Amino acid sequence: MSESVNILIVEDDEDINRLLCNIISKNGYTPKPAYSGTEAIIYLESHKWDMVLIDLMLPGLSGEKILKKVTKESDVPVIVISAKLETQTKISALRAGADDYITKPFDIEEVSARIDSCLRRYRPISYVPLNNEIYHKDIVMDTEAKIVKVNGNELKLTAREYEILFLMMSSPNKVFTKANLFESVWNEKFYGDDNTINVHLSNIRSKLSKENPNEEYIETIWGLGYRLKT
Repeated sequence: MSESVNILIVEDDEDINRLLCNIISKNGYTPKPAYSGTEAIIYLESHKWDMVLIDLMLPGLSGEKILKKVTKESDVPVIVISAKLETQTKISALRAGADDYITKPFDIEEVSARIDSCLRRYRPISYVPLNNEIYHKDIVMDTEAKIVKVNGNELKLTAREYEILFLMMSSPNKVFTKANLFESVWNEKFYGDDNTINVHLSNIRSKLSKENPNEEYIETIWGLGYRLKT
């Protein structure tokens, strides 16, 4: 089982906090809501976090003060999510140590992709085990030699196919949207081109099935995306 990724969400609007919790859960991470600056401080001092999402306008203690505390005392990545649109506010937050700044109202897919992107920058070690091998069922992926074997037979994958499978095997419980996969592998903004992802996933499934027709490795979660089948 992969190590849990814990994300603290500091947002006083209950509906927005709930929405962010849902986004994080669907990404395969563990969210924890906090509804005030004071509550956030309690959680920050009593738990270890992999990321913090902060609204700037909070009761109890401002988001700016929480941001300064987090960046001064740790190297935990921070994303600011705020209705404040002023350029100077964004610049101040980024200079204070925020890794990203998202304005409200936000796009769900964009928030999802930015969280993933930020975590990848900070948690590269978590994606590559010490022995350089990742396992799922009878798939063995050697991340150093870039070789994938199924049932002991080497799979001939293209570079893109390898990256997609690597991404999915790195977070086996995560549901990946098409936008997640495209933006992570191609490093480009996803504009709804389903065909590119569909073709690559179809090729991966076909190659896996050829080596072991009795096993299903990737499942479609209708309306959400794809994940490894347990």
